[in-house]
This record gives sequence, C-alpha cells and structure tokens, in this order.
Amino acid sequence: MKAAGLSDIKKELEFLEPKKLLELCIALAKYKKDNKEYLGFLLFEEHDKTQFIKEVKLEIDEHFELLKLQSNLYYAKKSLRKLLRIITKYTKYVDDKGLSAEMYIYFCAKLKNSGIPYHKSQMLVNLMEQQLKKINTLITTLHPDLQNDFLNDLEKIDN
Repeated sequence: MKAAGLSDIKKELEFLEPKKLLELCIALAKYKKDNKEYLGFLLFEEHDKTQFIKEVKLEIDEHFELLKLQSNLYYAKKSLRKLLRIITKYTKYVDDKGLSAEMYIYFCAKLKNSGIPYHKSQMLVNLMEQQLKKINTLITTLHPDLQNDFLNDLEKIDN
C-alpha cells in the first residue's frame, strides 16, 4: 500500500466535517505513543514553549541524576544515547532552532559537569563532538544577536 502525499491528505482533510476530523485525530493518537505525545504537545504545551523547555531541562536533570548512580561506562553510554533520542524528539516538536540549540547546549553542559569520565570513551567523545557540531549548525541559522548569546554559552562548555 502506497502512502498518500501530504498535499493530498491536506486537501481531503479540508472537506471533512469536524466530528470526523476529531475521530481521525483520536485514531492517530491511539495508534502510536509518539503521535499521542506530539498531539499532547500541540494541544497543551505549544503555546508556552519556554515552560516546555523548562520541563525538558528537568527531565534531562532527572536522567543525569540516574546516571550518577551508574558506575559502568557502558550503561552510561546507552543512557546518554537514549537521552539524546528524547531530546531530538522534543526538538522536532518545538521546531525552533534557537530552542533546539538551547536544549543541546544544556545537555552538553550537564554532560561536562556530571563527572562522567566521557574522555575515557572514544564513543562518548564522538557523541559530544557531534552535539557541538549540531549546535554550531543550529546557531549559524539564527539572528546575529542570538548567535552571540549561544556562542557565549558554547564557549563555557568548551572551557
């Protein structure tokens, strides 16, 4: 079965009555957890993205608190990759390069200050470098004033 194009779906949705549209949204939310999370974000949190970012930072803090209990570097690596997948999902929700850069900068700062010996693992060094590269790419697309603010935050991580 071939998936319909986004423009075709948009055209068809324009002609649906509100009740049918509601049923489709509910069916999508039931189908997959990610759909439900994204719909929840759009309905309840999109209007206040700064509060959403605060909640994401709290979630990052919770993950790093659990990582402090982890003595094995292998499991720390797995947990950090899982946390990055979560952050990437949230950056897709927000769809704002400045807020995405803020989340990744916060992650890198937490990793650096966490006490995890990430320099002992080449995989974690690569992971950190990839995030710094991603942050730089995001920053270059922003307004020059915002670029300076984020570059200052980035310098604090590099030192």
